[in-house]
Amino acid sequence: MPTLVKPKKVAKSGRLVARVSSADKAVITKAASLAGQSVGSFVVAQARKAALETLETHDRILLNAEQSRRFVEALLAKPAVPTARMREAMKLSRAKLTSDLD
Repeated sequence: MPTLVKPKKVAKSGRLVARVSSADKAVITKAASLAGQSVGSFVVAQARKAALETLETHDRILLNAEQSRRFVEALLAKPAVPTARMREAMKLSRAKLTSDLD
């Protein structure tokens, strides 16, 4: 018979407070009950899930086929010849930066 692994208990020192309508509270309470969780645990779990999805979406760049092709072409293209302004910026940068390799 498989054994269940209990998640580690983490000290909870933060607090969230939200005012909701009676209708929203009823829906959340029913969903929490169906999930076998307390309302607080349910709300925190769902908020965390939504937050992680939002962070992942924000950190990921999705390209369609045409955008992907253009991106790869730009990466593989021969670098442009530096302009006079770019050469001056590189010269100033080298003068200000030090390296362990020098």
